[in-house]
Amino acid sequence: MIWDKRRLLAEGIGTFGLVLIGTGAIIIEDETAGQVSHFGVSLAFGLIVTAMIIAFGKVSGAHINPAVSFGFWAGKHFHLREIAPYCFAQFLGAIGASLLLSSIFSDHHMLGSTLPIIGIWKTLILEYFLTFILMMVILVFSQGPKRLNRFTAWMVGTTVFLEAYLAGPLTGASMNPARSLGPALVSMNLNHVWIYLIATTLGAISAGLLWAFYTNRIKNSI
Repeated sequence: MIWDKRRLLAEGIGTFGLVLIGTGAIIIEDETAGQVSHFGVSLAFGLIVTAMIIAFGKVSGAHINPAVSFGFWAGKHFHLREIAPYCFAQFLGAIGASLLLSSIFSDHHMLGSTLPIIGIWKTLILEYFLTFILMMVILVFSQGPKRLNRFTAWMVGTTVFLEAYLAGPLTGASMNPARSLGPALVSMNLNHVWIYLIATTLGAISAGLLWAFYTNRIKNSI
């Protein structure tokens, strides 16, 4: 079923957890004058992604990211008709987490929003390739939601950690439209959110298309 409540609930909760812990770490980093550290924020993102994949991977595939849903579709591992329900659940989870953080940290005006520190075009390019690499790792280590396991979770989480540590100070290292839209919408910092919606989605779709082409070539050569 397209509107499988169990799967959509898993996607909503998984994305809620990602945004709550990840952007929550950014907010606490700001509130405590750097006690969390950039390393700590990056680690928070990596570990929460790992945990959510372990928790919900066998239920919904643990996309917890609209770009990943599009990437799986492009890689022929996901039905097009399921993208809208998944994205709805993911965006709802992200917005819910940001609303909760806003109620706790009412004086924080950014709520962990992603911003193009290095300029719009450089951010577009960097976010595209960050998401491309993340999606390739997901495809290589999962080859579809039914083959997710703990090793996959740790590889994906490690990739998120490394990319967040590398690019966080430059672009916010979104790699996830929901992760960017939730804080931006609740804090009303919407000027640059389009960058992260477009770049991450295109990066994941490109990885999925490349994966589909590669696997098809292998099948035809056998």
